[in-house]
Amino acid sequence: MASIKGVAKYAGVAPSTVSLVLNNAGYVSQRTREKVESAVRELNYTPNELARNLYRNRTNMVGIIVPDTAHPFFSTFIRYAEIYLYRFGYKTMVCSTIHRENGEAEYIDMLKRQMMDGVIMGAHSLDLDIYVHVERPIVALDRFINEQIPIVRSDHVQEGRLAAECLLQKGCRKVVQVSGARIVSTPSHNRHDVFRRYFEADGGTVYDLEMDWNHFDLDYSMKFAEHIFKTYSDIDGIFAADMQVAACLRYAREHQIQVPEQMKMVACDGTYLTLLNERPITAIVQPIEALAQEAARQVLELIEGKSILNKECVFGVTLREGATT
Repeated sequence: MASIKGVAKYAGVAPSTVSLVLNNAGYVSQRTREKVESAVRELNYTPNELARNLYRNRTNMVGIIVPDTAHPFFSTFIRYAEIYLYRFGYKTMVCSTIHRENGEAEYIDMLKRQMMDGVIMGAHSLDLDIYVHVERPIVALDRFINEQIPIVRSDHVQEGRLAAECLLQKGCRKVVQVSGARIVSTPSHNRHDVFRRYFEADGGTVYDLEMDWNHFDLDYSMKFAEHIFKTYSDIDGIFAADMQVAACLRYAREHQIQVPEQMKMVACDGTYLTLLNERPITAIVQPIEALAQEAARQVLELIEGKSILNKECVFGVTLREGATT
């Protein structure tokens, strides 16, 4: 297999000249450039990507860290972010932290050791100290890390208001709402605070339930759904994330609970999961594609040494009514 020295010898130039041509760096005359490019073609030379990256102090790799790659929201986010990054010449390293406490610490260490050019952080660490003195490019997805790291998220105040208004308009008076673990520092908790405020202002009753930290699997969601129905037999509505509502819908079907006649349900995220059932789930839809593209755009800006002036980018959401209300 041809080497850079072999190309240089074939073209009659120094190896450093070949390197300048391959990396498009520094001045090389047009005649010399053509000789080198011709030698590359003739010898079928393939540049060593690792060596080129070391030369440029780049890996052309962006890490996307999420709690669980199988979760519909995160898998959809990864899909759109990866497409956007590839368009600009970057490959994606997808990392999951499921069932690992502070699992992102090793990925932050990889970032500090320049094994990745930047990171989109969507995992929910309980230890924010790992980010102290990290000056490499990081963009946060729907979580607060520190004042220096920009955050991309949906409008959770709007989510809570739309969900409460929907269930109230459909006649609900006693509802359960399910939140993620409150020990996680994320603005998504606002949706539940707002939901409660709107619902109770109309005289309704809200029961709050909190999921365990970092649990996203179907088995856990089904057990959680069973707990809801067995504990709160007098409710007429449920507000939760897509997977929890899908589990509740399945439980209701298996136990002859009529939806929406006896029980109304609103999901938050609006992923493909809400459209797969025999009856589409009413959902507050987050613009996942826009979130992914903006997070990817921002991390590339940081990699290029630019500053993100707006440290918090917020996207509006919409209500998509289905058959569960």
